Amino acid sequence: MAQEQQAPKVTVAAAYTEMITDEATFIGRGEAIDKVGVIARVNGFLEEINVQDGSFVNGDTVMFRIESDTYEATLESKKAAVAKAEAALDLASIELARKQELLQRGTVPETEVDTATANEKAAEADLRTAKAAVKQAELDLSYTEVRAPFSGRVGRIQASVGDVVSPNSGVLVTLVREAPIYVSFAVNEKQFINVLERLNTDAAQLSEAEQSPVVFVDLPNGNRLEEEGVIAFADNRIDPATGTLTLRAKFENERGLLVDGAFMNVGVQAAEPVARILVPQSALQRDQRGDFVLVVGQQSTVEQRYVTTGDSYGTAIVVEEGLQEGELVIVEGLQRVRPGAPVETVLDSQGGE
Repeated sequence: MAQEQQAPKVTVAAAYTEMITDEATFIGRGEAIDKVGVIARVNGFLEEINVQDGSFVNGDTVMFRIESDTYEATLESKKAAVAKAEAALDLASIELARKQELLQRGTVPETEVDTATANEKAAEADLRTAKAAVKQAELDLSYTEVRAPFSGRVGRIQASVGDVVSPNSGVLVTLVREAPIYVSFAVNEKQFINVLERLNTDAAQLSEAEQSPVVFVDLPNGNRLEEEGVIAFADNRIDPATGTLTLRAKFENERGLLVDGAFMNVGVQAAEPVARILVPQSALQRDQRGDFVLVVGQQSTVEQRYVTTGDSYGTAIVVEEGLQEGELVIVEGLQRVRPGAPVETVLDSQGGE
């Protein structure tokens, strides 16, 4: 009589629960909060360059100086025009007063008073025009000093002393504020909904500092930046051309490691950890229907169980649906068993917690 076939021996691990801080990763790009191409606002010879390529400048620093002699002379001329207009107005006012007095005596017709009144108003208008010309000349003179609109680092200087510059001659230098800095990244509709669901929030709360999730970046050299950022902006619409929505995180960038235009990996991390069920990745199999594991039930029989998985953490993987804590999954000997068959189990010493 043939001996009864012995049940195959398999190694199992228990599904276990661990507190995990959920995160999602995207491709981001550094984006300066302030970046401007500095140009000349008046025409003239470039007389001085007071900055060097790549140097840091404080706001309102005079970076370039344009020859000012012509603009100083123009200002003096406009001031003289104001003095002349003031004298003309005084004369017109005196003439009007004289005509009004003579009209009361009946020695001049009323039309002469009307003419004197119109002359005074014209003199007043001329004075206003002259004063406006002085303000414009003062502005033009101030523009001969090209100042930094904010503190930041300059790029390569695009002009030389002696060049004739003007508003149309191009950018003299690009100025970038490096700290703080934005890191922008785009997520598609599905990713955006997943982020909101994982973080248990909505689009409005995502950009609020008190409730904003933690954001981190991996630098181009692979190192993770120690400094954390916060969501500063979430766009209010999906771009129909790309099917994505733009998010922007703000970093203080104290060490200047984030650079405008640089690409990097961006991670969005939930503020609080949540309980997740994990199993060893070696238990996971896949067929046309999807991911599944082989579960050993109370009767030591094998059950094929389809599961929904999440992110990987080391050698383990999150099971979002399909398993409960404590259930045993086969991690070794998978090829020797089939659903419904009895097995002999050995607990994996490297398995779940």
